[in-house]
Amino acid sequence: MTAQVLVIDDDPVQRRLLKQAVERYGHQPILAENGRVGLELLKQHSGDISVIVLDLMMPEMDGLSFLKAVGELGTDVPVIVQTGQGGIDTVVQAMRAGAFDFVVKPVSPERIGSAIANALKLDQREAKARTGKRSRNHAVNFNDIVSASPAMLRVIELAQRAAQSNIPVVLEGESGVGKEMIARAIQSGSDRSGKPFITVNCGAIPHNLVESILFGHEKGAFTGATEKHIGKFMEADGGTLFLDEIGDLPLEVQVKLLRAVQQGEIETVGSARVQKVNVRLISATNKDLIEEVKEGRFREDLYYRLNVFPITIPALRRRKEDIPYLARVFAERFSVEQKLPHALSVSAGALALLTAYDWPGNIRQLENAVFRSVVLAQGDELTEADFPQIAFQVPEFAGDVGDYDAPHRPTERSLLVAPPPTDIRSNAADIMSVMEAMTTEEERSSASVFPGGSLIASTDNTGDVRKISDIEEELIRFALRFYRGQMSQVARKLGIGRSTLYRKLKDYGIDPDNPLRDAA
Repeated sequence: MTAQVLVIDDDPVQRRLLKQAVERYGHQPILAENGRVGLELLKQHSGDISVIVLDLMMPEMDGLSFLKAVGELGTDVPVIVQTGQGGIDTVVQAMRAGAFDFVVKPVSPERIGSAIANALKLDQREAKARTGKRSRNHAVNFNDIVSASPAMLRVIELAQRAAQSNIPVVLEGESGVGKEMIARAIQSGSDRSGKPFITVNCGAIPHNLVESILFGHEKGAFTGATEKHIGKFMEADGGTLFLDEIGDLPLEVQVKLLRAVQQGEIETVGSARVQKVNVRLISATNKDLIEEVKEGRFREDLYYRLNVFPITIPALRRRKEDIPYLARVFAERFSVEQKLPHALSVSAGALALLTAYDWPGNIRQLENAVFRSVVLAQGDELTEADFPQIAFQVPEFAGDVGDYDAPHRPTERSLLVAPPPTDIRSNAADIMSVMEAMTTEEERSSASVFPGGSLIASTDNTGDVRKISDIEEELIRFALRFYRGQMSQVARKLGIGRSTLYRKLKDYGIDPDNPLRDAA
């Protein structure tokens, strides 16, 4: 599709490079040396210009002033802004002013081409049909991966190479970055497409059952084995086995896994017979496996067998260019799934808010936030007010959503002199609010014990000792607030793995975005 692209940049060298990039992808560039000239050209070619590529720092009329003027004209031409390294604050302002996307200088022709292509798709609504279809069919291919980030495009390139062979792959990255989606795309792009794709979360299985679940067991192999069980390796025979959180695999099971990787053989629990399996193995971890090897928690020989083709997936906060695309795709997908009359759009202000937030839970957290907003939305467009829990954590947006869902914040003095409340949950909420308001380690340290009781009470209001599970739940809620939802830090300080933390959040019904409320 050929389109007219208005390029506005005061640097003649950059203008020439952008012109070449636009022409390389079959589009017609229209050049302007500053915002004022660009605005005149936009008026002259009204209705013909499909995309605008805009530099933010220019004389006479800068990018933000241009965006404001475009808004006053009432045009809905998507604008791609260019920013220097580290200019996220300016990017947020540009997104609030209505920018569709942003690129970071120096920008490659491929990135510009991708941004223009995505901008042109805005009116075509291609994502709606694709995401609606995929909600019913779990097959994922590389075209389903939404990204505009150079770092993520590199990940996709590596994954496409991995798909051309049966080489073992290890996907590294924080929880929620999309490791399973990459694994499924590798499967779809390989000659095993259409064969079984079996997922095992190693961190969510009790250690005494891991071996049985992976390799199967015979009837009577152990107490409670009332019938024969086919393991995940046999289920995945001919296809792909995805071992998520492989760093949590017990050492004794790692020995049998090594044999399966090396020789393609497994031994069912309770049987002396060896079985051949043909399985493509893809592993994923949020841990530093080298460090796990040094600490003796992961076998070195298994590490080198698995880590033949490592792919590191960057956290969402490291690829903020992807946030606007992901938010739009999620909004359209969930609109279809919720059977809304039409797909909800995402306002410029909402995109700016989502881009400004660091997303400690990565794509999974963003997806959940958009899903919640779509379900609860009252209008035809998602705005900042539809993301109150996110807005409260971004200072420049906190005042835009009023007092809705705002946590109670007592003063430090009033809490210290007041008698301990009988409602344990209320006590925890008050203490968390005070701890959050304290900015120095000295203040936090001095608040470790309050007059009249500890931070987390040992007894209930009847004087009886509280259940361990109740104290654990309260401690997790406290840690989530204390470390502001940084899941890796919360898990590390609590001395548990991230997968264990997520399991406990589910068990206790804790919403990580709002620890004082239960998950919906």
